[in-house]
Amino acid sequence: MDVEQEVARLESLSLAELRTQWARITNSAVPKVSARMLRLAVAWELQARAYGGLSRETIRKLDQIGRGLTQTSPARPGMRLAREWNGRLHVVTVGEDKVIRWEEREYRSLSEVARAITGTRWSGPAFFGLKKKAA
Repeated sequence: MDVEQEVARLESLSLAELRTQWARITNSAVPKVSARMLRLAVAWELQARAYGGLSRETIRKLDQIGRGLTQTSPARPGMRLAREWNGRLHVVTVGEDKVIRWEEREYRSLSEVARAITGTRWSGPAFFGLKKKAA
């Protein structure tokens, strides 16, 4: 049975059957929610498994929004970020290819650059001022 058929079949399941389906799919405790909400959750799980779930970036963003403590702006192609550290100005560019460049080297993330500059673990977005406290 394909995913669309499985999702459509959920409409005909009772709450008990939905709970069984949830436990089978997720191997976790069944949440205490209405049949309607559980139906949506099971449908999401089925589709996420078939087509891929949320990206790591999306999960991080949703978590950040949910906690409401900070807001992070993404590093976009064409950006130049500057930070003074120990009396020296460090300028990072984000290329159109989304590669991060600092001192003629390429990095996968701003955090790698921040670590190279400071010698310690830093959140790259925080180090370069892209992560701010929420108002």
